Amino acid sequence: MGIKQSIVKPFAKKVSKKILKWSSEPLKAQERQFDTLVNGGRNTVFGEDHDFKNIRSYDDFKARVPIRDYEGLKKYVERIKEGQKDVLWKGRPKYFAKTSGTTSGAKYIPLTKESIPNHFGTARNAIFHIMAQSGNGDFFDGKMIFLSGSPELTKTGNILTGRLSGIVNHQVPRWLKKNQVPSYETNCIEDWETKLDRIVDETVNQDMRLISGIPPWVQMYYEKLLERTGKQTVKEVFPNYSMFVYGGVNFEPYRAKLEELIGERIATVETYPASEGFIAFQDLPENEGLLLNVDSGIFFEFIPADEIFNENPTRLSLKDVELGVNYAIIINNNAGLWGYNIGDTVEFVSKHPYRLKVTGRIKHFISAFGEHVIAKEVDQAMNNTARSMGVRIIEFTVAPQVSPPDGSTPYHEWFVAFDNMPEDLNAFADQLDKEMLEQNIYYQDLIDGTVLQPLKITPVRKDAFREYMKTQGKLGGQNKVPRLSNDRKIAEILERFLL
Repeated sequence: MGIKQSIVKPFAKKVSKKILKWSSEPLKAQERQFDTLVNGGRNTVFGEDHDFKNIRSYDDFKARVPIRDYEGLKKYVERIKEGQKDVLWKGRPKYFAKTSGTTSGAKYIPLTKESIPNHFGTARNAIFHIMAQSGNGDFFDGKMIFLSGSPELTKTGNILTGRLSGIVNHQVPRWLKKNQVPSYETNCIEDWETKLDRIVDETVNQDMRLISGIPPWVQMYYEKLLERTGKQTVKEVFPNYSMFVYGGVNFEPYRAKLEELIGERIATVETYPASEGFIAFQDLPENEGLLLNVDSGIFFEFIPADEIFNENPTRLSLKDVELGVNYAIIINNNAGLWGYNIGDTVEFVSKHPYRLKVTGRIKHFISAFGEHVIAKEVDQAMNNTARSMGVRIIEFTVAPQVSPPDGSTPYHEWFVAFDNMPEDLNAFADQLDKEMLEQNIYYQDLIDGTVLQPLKITPVRKDAFREYMKTQGKLGGQNKVPRLSNDRKIAEILERFLL
């Protein structure tokens, strides 16, 4: 055991003990968070506008605080940008996490002194907990890669502003920074392909032991590394590589290819971070789902996903959720986000403790004919099909074809970048369609009623999705390809990259 691992080990055990305690009493933890948050927001502009002084219960809160997205909170954020304090939370935010919006343009998500530990502290605690539970802490004695956005910050008014991953980069303690690559200068490079070359330069001769990033961009790093070294596997380059930390996308579609590139299966830790808060993390490798982060400055609410656009949707606290139901997740936090719809959908797989899995985005679905197909369903169908037929997938997305050029019945078109093509593409499509019939009863009804014909697969080049992301200015970093869309905007671009 190396020096750093021996120093960290006692602290990791202490962190793990706390996680085990609050995860065993999640409803008490949420009650504490609720009381703390309401008290913290009472003397703010938002608190006065919404009568926080008379909130005594969750029912009181629901009666006064509506569900909002960013557009609904924007007027308060604008006041913060103008220099006002005590607007959404006491004082002023320390940072704005700037993200790309849809209807609102750029979004400025406040991060406060109180909320920052939720972001960096949870990431650290997740790794410490796995270390304490598994005994695997060798990675602390080697180098670690954090593939992130640029840590360069600008100012909005007097508030430092940047990408969340870049802001979190500034929170890494000095003792850990010595282990961290790439360098600050390399992390600041905006062009992903240039940045990737520099990361390979800085890491190829290092003792890499932990790598963190979104799977498709980590795959690009692996491929570039093997191209540079002429080696067959990443483990040949980094024999002590033992931990992969990821989040943001379902790992399963990428698992086979990444393990092939690594040369073996290594330990993984899945996380669920968002600009609005660190929602959940994998607490034990063998358990399904991610542990809901109930004791870290967030009070959670849940709305059945099919009600999210209703005028008065059902709002549930944690104690009333059920297993196997698709919920929109709503957060209230100590950065001043109140009744905030982050746009994700989740499904609980356990209530002892509360573990969930991400099922998709509210806006990422196909329901051109009322089928409401969601990301979890297409991911599961593709994973099952690819596994059963020995096929590896680089990336895919699904779009409706409402008016086929040949005048035939509409269908769902799957644009797929294969790492290895199926021996029989038609057989692969047939099996994939059978899996979809198992996943979504509405899809089955439409197929049975000949409203839809079975899905069609359109193979695209291996680099098609990378080229697509490049056209959108979203190559690398924390950007993700939408798994589904209810129109053909992505499809029309991918048609340029047909195999």
